[in-house]
Amino acid sequence: MRFNQLVPELSVSDIEKSKRFYTDVLGFRIEYERVEDKFVFLSLGEAQLMINEINGHWETGKLEYPLGRGINFQIEIDHLEEFVARIKEKGVVLFKDIFTSKYRCDGICYVEKEVLIQDPDGYLLRFSETLEEE
Repeated sequence: MRFNQLVPELSVSDIEKSKRFYTDVLGFRIEYERVEDKFVFLSLGEAQLMINEINGHWETGKLEYPLGRGINFQIEIDHLEEFVARIKEKGVVLFKDIFTSKYRCDGICYVEKEVLIQDPDGYLLRFSETLEEE
């Protein structure tokens, strides 16, 4: 397995609930887990994410819902509309329904479809699909 150079690790309140959400609802794959540490390493395509149950080792302050305020995680996927239909069927409430954004970078304009959801602890996840480059 190749590890990305940056892999976010999210502290979660209930490892089993979060693991089910990321795998059963969103379609992430478990790469490995350390059950005794309540830790799971997940992937979806090329995206990698670690989750661990709050344990007192990583907290820099009081944790309260929604966790991760001030950050969102962009995850590039194919077939965004199919993904959204599937997660809605599983009861996911969208934080923001599908929208289109344009991002200019080095003279190229990237057009992306995006959707925002929150995980069980309130972390904001932005799933996106690149439509075209202008």
